[in-house]
Amino acid sequence: MSLRKRLQAPPILVAPGVYDALSGLIAEQAGAETVYLSGASIAYSRFGRPDIGLVSMSEVADTIAALRDRVGLPILVDADNGFGNALNVQRTVRVFERMGAGALQLEDQTMPKRCGHLDGKSLISTAEMAGKIRAACDARASEETLIIGRTDAIAVEGFEAALDRAEAYVEAGADMLFVEAPQSLAEIGEIVQRFKGRVPLMANMVEGGKTPAIDAAGLEALGYGLVIFPGGVVRAVAATARDYYANLLATGSNQGFRNRMFDFAGLNGVIGTPELLAEGKRYDAEDDQ
Repeated sequence: MSLRKRLQAPPILVAPGVYDALSGLIAEQAGAETVYLSGASIAYSRFGRPDIGLVSMSEVADTIAALRDRVGLPILVDADNGFGNALNVQRTVRVFERMGAGALQLEDQTMPKRCGHLDGKSLISTAEMAGKIRAACDARASEETLIIGRTDAIAVEGFEAALDRAEAYVEAGADMLFVEAPQSLAEIGEIVQRFKGRVPLMANMVEGGKTPAIDAAGLEALGYGLVIFPGGVVRAVAATARDYYANLLATGSNQGFRNRMFDFAGLNGVIGTPELLAEGKRYDAEDDQ
């Protein structure tokens, strides 16, 4: 089933955040129907830096390609602000789609952008962003590639302005709407009331972020079709890594951490080492007779 058709049917689609092929593979093995390639998580994990626009288009494209080579799920990609103007957006769409993206999320921030749950953001005009969405829709090779219109206006221009921007993005052709960082259940309710039934709605759950924490079932009851948990896995991995290194340096051994980690064979089982080695044997040269 295509991502477009899946969004038209219950239950709500839960998209775990991933940042590389290993995290994507484990999410797929856990039963995910789709994954969300988080630009923030690429910044966190690859560079040890915050989500403030430091990741380039080509670095995201490389990550999509590695992820697509390892997982068969639809990949929703955080395309930031398209990495430039409408022409940059079109190149981003073409490259990301060719690498294997099934949906691209575009936001209305200026360059450099920053995480939607950080303060100090600034926005391009509504008209410019609507033009970017039209450009993205024109550039995609397949109508099955979704363009997600995101606005960060709540924190910059206020809630009513965010709704007006969202309206313009839907009119420009966005396949899904993402009004980032509503700060109350009342704001969430107004978003749903205005757009439910017109376009699928996307929610973003960030632990400690500006939006009230609501589980997938609760969001579905409100009227959302998709929820992403973009950086949760990195926060989990970072907490585990901190504890792991502290234990190792304190004890000089991994013995006390064994129940919280794969052993050598366990990790090779996850990544499919025995199967890949067996596959390779099919191509070994036959002995000369």
